[in-house]
Amino acid sequence: MQTQDLERIAKAALRELGAGDPPLVITPDGKQTDRWRVEVGGSDPLTLDIRAGSGTTPHSVREQIFNQFAAR
Repeated sequence: MQTQDLERIAKAALRELGAGDPPLVITPDGKQTDRWRVEVGGSDPLTLDIRAGSGTTPHSVREQIFNQFAAR
């Protein structure tokens, strides 16, 4: 998965969750190639750890974001 794909999915999911359009910083986790760190800025900052490799579906990424957002 490419950075821009993950950013597009994360922005859409966060809007669905009512977070608006906060600034995002997406970086690969240096330890594993299929792991990403999504830092969500704004008034209530949040860091999401996403697993998204070459075969990962957008639905799977969206589900990870929803689960981590709900668990915070």
